[in-house]
Amino acid sequence: MKKSVIALSLMAALCAPAFADQEPEYDSWVAGFVELYNPDGSKTAMGEDYANSVGVGAEFGHRFLPNWATRLEWSRISLDPNSPFVNEEKANRIGIDAMYFVNNDAFYVFGGYKHLDMEDSDNMMNLGIGKHIHYKDNLRFIVEAAAYHDFGQGYDDLGFKFGMAYTFGGSKTPAAPKDSDNDGVYDNSDQCPNTPMGVTVDSMGCNVDSDGDGVLNSVDQCPNTPAGTRVDATGCNWDKDGDGIGNDIDMCPNTPAGTVVGAKGCALEIDSDQDGVLDTVDQCAGTPLTDKVDTTGCSVFMEVEVRQTLNVLFGNNSDVVQNPDDPKFQEFADFMNRFPNTKTAIEGHASAPGKAEYNMTISLKRARAVRQLLIDKYGIDANRISAEGFGETRLLDTSNTAEANRINRRIEARVTAMQQEKVQRGE
Repeated sequence: MKKSVIALSLMAALCAPAFADQEPEYDSWVAGFVELYNPDGSKTAMGEDYANSVGVGAEFGHRFLPNWATRLEWSRISLDPNSPFVNEEKANRIGIDAMYFVNNDAFYVFGGYKHLDMEDSDNMMNLGIGKHIHYKDNLRFIVEAAAYHDFGQGYDDLGFKFGMAYTFGGSKTPAAPKDSDNDGVYDNSDQCPNTPMGVTVDSMGCNVDSDGDGVLNSVDQCPNTPAGTRVDATGCNWDKDGDGIGNDIDMCPNTPAGTVVGAKGCALEIDSDQDGVLDTVDQCAGTPLTDKVDTTGCSVFMEVEVRQTLNVLFGNNSDVVQNPDDPKFQEFADFMNRFPNTKTAIEGHASAPGKAEYNMTISLKRARAVRQLLIDKYGIDANRISAEGFGETRLLDTSNTAEANRINRRIEARVTAMQQEKVQRGE
């Protein structure tokens, strides 16, 4: 674990300057270095494990492509056992690596084969990361971290290299600085590296008017104004409340949408529906000219009583409704549907001739026949209709003529309801 933490810390330090200026190019280098070598804890000499050891070495590298290189390496490592009774062991390590340089030589990764000449010769594979840090002219510092795996004994070692390289070959002049987004500001100074083509930028490579409202960022107090919005000198919506009056002269900057305003942006005292109540307090805009209104501009209503009466005539000694399709039945049903909280009593009446007991019976039958007709044919709820018989107790005409008898044989039904009607102006 300790080895991994050290290696990761060094690798992070190497990658930190990944976006530094592009360095001069070179084809080849020779270098000398010192190495801190950390053997696997299970690697021992005469039963004693090794402590951290130090080595020195040299390398030669050559780039055969801009990003690819190979190198030969030799080092002499002094392996120091953790015991005063075991002598220090020196070993030669030789090897070859393939190297890949990330763009602009930010860092490189490498891997290859190493042979460590010890009592038991070790054949190892290594992987690592490093950087050539430009010092001056053709000189560069070398820093590397590498992990080694022994194929024979399965040991895992770590190595940390520090050295100085002399570079040669390739271009002798620094490469021209890049401007990746073609905004006129070189990448090493561009703080907005992906500016769209054609956008005007400042010295840092950033859009001088990020929201495109025509007001520079340096004075724009509303930097995220939606596209197409008309703005004032501070880059903010020219007419914040949308009343057509610019913010610079609008004395009422929060006027509700749709309000008719004057030259200063404040609501005008108007009465659009001419009901005598100004729009600013009128809660019922568009009141008809004929309606009387209250102080809120809403129509005034009063309750009036409305009635519907049903008269049905029957033949002599008959309780059969002879005209069930008569429009008066539908009118009566419509009225009851309009006022669903009302109820009605169907009253049956008979003419004077005949016994009073019979007349009472026939009048009840007639009332029940009309009630059932309204239920079955016109859909009135049965709970809203009752039937009563009054016989000859409520004669309309007592003259005992044929016409009087016809009028007295009848059905009466009354429904009374209250409804609101508008009060007209002037009433």
